[in-house]
Amino acid sequence: MTTSLADHLRGLPDQSLAALLQQRPDLVVPVPADVSALAIRAQSRVSVARALDSLDRFTLQVLDAARLTQDASTGASSIDAILAMTTASARPPAATAVRAAVQQLRSRLLLYGPDERLHLIGGIDEISPYPAGLGRPAAELDARAAAVCDDSAKLRRTLLSAPPSARAILDRLAAGPPVGSVPPGALQAPPIGAEDALPPDPTNGGTPTGSPVRWLVDHRLLVSIANGGSAPGTVELPREVGLLLRRDTGPLGPMPTDPPPVSAAPREPKAVDSAGAGQAMEVVRQAEALLEQLAVEPASVLRSGGLGVRDLRRLARALGLDEPTAALLLEASHATGLTGELEAHGAATTRPGGEQQVVPSAGYEVWRAGSLAQRWEQLARAWLTMTRQPGLIGQRDDRDRPITVLSPEAERAGAPIARQAALSVLADLEPASAPTPNEVLDLLDWRAPRRSRGREAAHREVLAEAATLGVTGLGALTSYGRLLLGDTTPGEQRGVDDPLGLRGDTEPSTAVRALDGLLPAPVDHFLVQADLTVVVPGPADPTLTAELDVVAEHESAGGASVHRVTPASVRRALDAGYSADDLHGLFTRRSRTPVPQGLTYLVDDTARRHGGLRVGATGAYLRSDDEALLGEVLADRRLEALVLRRLAPTVLVTPCQVNRMLVTLREAGYAPVPEDATGAAVLTRPRSRRAPARVPAATRILDPLAVPKLPMPRLLGMVEQIRRGEAAARAARRAPAVVRGQEAAGAVHSHTDALAVLQQAVRDKVLVWVGYVDAHGATASRLVRPVSIGAGYLRAEDERTEMLHTFALHRIAAAVLAD
Repeated sequence: MTTSLADHLRGLPDQSLAALLQQRPDLVVPVPADVSALAIRAQSRVSVARALDSLDRFTLQVLDAARLTQDASTGASSIDAILAMTTASARPPAATAVRAAVQQLRSRLLLYGPDERLHLIGGIDEISPYPAGLGRPAAELDARAAAVCDDSAKLRRTLLSAPPSARAILDRLAAGPPVGSVPPGALQAPPIGAEDALPPDPTNGGTPTGSPVRWLVDHRLLVSIANGGSAPGTVELPREVGLLLRRDTGPLGPMPTDPPPVSAAPREPKAVDSAGAGQAMEVVRQAEALLEQLAVEPASVLRSGGLGVRDLRRLARALGLDEPTAALLLEASHATGLTGELEAHGAATTRPGGEQQVVPSAGYEVWRAGSLAQRWEQLARAWLTMTRQPGLIGQRDDRDRPITVLSPEAERAGAPIARQAALSVLADLEPASAPTPNEVLDLLDWRAPRRSRGREAAHREVLAEAATLGVTGLGALTSYGRLLLGDTTPGEQRGVDDPLGLRGDTEPSTAVRALDGLLPAPVDHFLVQADLTVVVPGPADPTLTAELDVVAEHESAGGASVHRVTPASVRRALDAGYSADDLHGLFTRRSRTPVPQGLTYLVDDTARRHGGLRVGATGAYLRSDDEALLGEVLADRRLEALVLRRLAPTVLVTPCQVNRMLVTLREAGYAPVPEDATGAAVLTRPRSRRAPARVPAATRILDPLAVPKLPMPRLLGMVEQIRRGEAAARAARRAPAVVRGQEAAGAVHSHTDALAVLQQAVRDKVLVWVGYVDAHGATASRLVRPVSIGAGYLRAEDERTEMLHTFALHRIAAAVLAD
């Protein structure tokens, strides 16, 4: 006697049903009305695919064994049949491992029933039509092929007589998948007498050369399935032929029960953390330099979105980086909220129109004020969670156009999942293990083959980007990188008003504290040398960095950054409001070496000349108490473009604007200072353009296949709710299943009754009112004419709009026949 899935679920204890919901949480979104609705939802295509995607290769092979050993009459398998098939491989797994895999499949409701009568849940064949990469039985494909396959001796003789080219095709299809497409005309027989005109094939005993696929079809080793709904020219290898070709490896192929080992010995943990911390310092410096470069020369946004190739090359060249690294930093900075878009004239914009430029946002100043570890964490967390794939930049899209930085074409919803999967492999290994990229791919292919196959390039990009960002060091996951993967609390605590999480009341994350212990302490001093170079022996604290940006020119970075004091940098400091005494005090206070006399002379000489000239607007005027200095300016041929004339012994005027006069005088080596209408000097710090602060798009890693840790009391509460709905459904079965006309008003049906109404409507081809719960949990109804019911879905036509709608059966709450 066959037990239905709903009956099996009804017989489970509450604890077992709650454990199932914990393994497959999508079954309770929303909570089903009764057990019948739960059974239908458990067999839906999406839910079954999610359950299959979480299985490792060995468990999937055991599931394939259950599918291949189903009894034709009962549709069930047994634990003994599964053990018999799995032990037929070249290196059979242990029986205990097979039984454990069967139990895992039961816990996910992919198998159910006792050991002697194991049933497969519906929907698996629709998702994966070829178990273990084997085709359908010959009897389902073609009667003539079945006749060949039923005679094992004849089948072997036919295989032995196959030409080498045909045998190569068979071996390829036997490895799976068992279907393939052939060029047009390959299955057609040549005209009568044409084979005699073909040249002999020396690899085939002198037999004339023809289509190897046609030979295989003619000898019933392949079956053309062009008439079975497949594309024209499609052939399939019968299951019996595939099993015969796999006689050396077994029907399921190699069945390793454990993941592939890592050959490389673990590295020294301290060396891994030191290498990663050094790279973390470097990537923060590079990101800051990149944003400063954007502040000086913003990058223009293309009409199609993103930055141009020239801007990326310019930024990479200015920072001394390769283009992929510059692209990664741009994408990560944008995901962190450190950049934004402005109109070319400086006004903020949120919609297309006019030329836009990418500049640092207001959040950049907040980010820059944080500690080095905090800044790194923001970049690394944004990289982990952003739905962007920087590795695509530089490639071509479907329209053969280059994919550029920040363009929509680089958007990939599965990018965070790929990063989580690749880094989880490193996190699950012994600490400081450094597998090669190929070993990581092999581990991914064993752990979740359905999710990893086809994403090899993306996973390689993840490993390279993790090394660039300092998440890994020497090929191994760092200790603070491991904490970053498992720590999502800081991201959840951040509000919209604090997107970067750098307020003083925010508790640093465990990853930040771990990285802080590895980085050198920020220094608040420097060493001034006789050639006026300023060496900072370590990472500078934010205050010292801000001061050096004003008073010195940056020359090189690294563990010890180097700056140089020049006349231009001193003049810039004086323009920003520093006095000569302020500069002397700054160098004396910050320097751990005696201040060179040359630096003192440079500051005093520049300060003495600074402000000796005053600029105002006439166009503009130039005044000075030093008449000789004005005479020198008036006679300077480099200033002829200003068209200066003497208005008074101490005043010169020009038709040019004030800013142009200031620039021209400074380029000529003078040190003028602007003044206002009262004659007071106008000293201003240079202002940087900033876009409005932007909230990052993602704050945590979202994996739709990750099992949330729902508490057991909550799960048991859901089970109780389902049981109550089941009791109400049993009581409602005594009422008529079909309600017509005005009796439908206020009627409430169980899920089973609704299905009965829908099945009757499909048979009678009549209109029916369908009440359902949409994806947002809201209830709605629609008048439709059902077309078909199958695979967990109702397909129905709305005659008013002439549209075909698809409803998930588990979301249908009621169905009432219309008048």
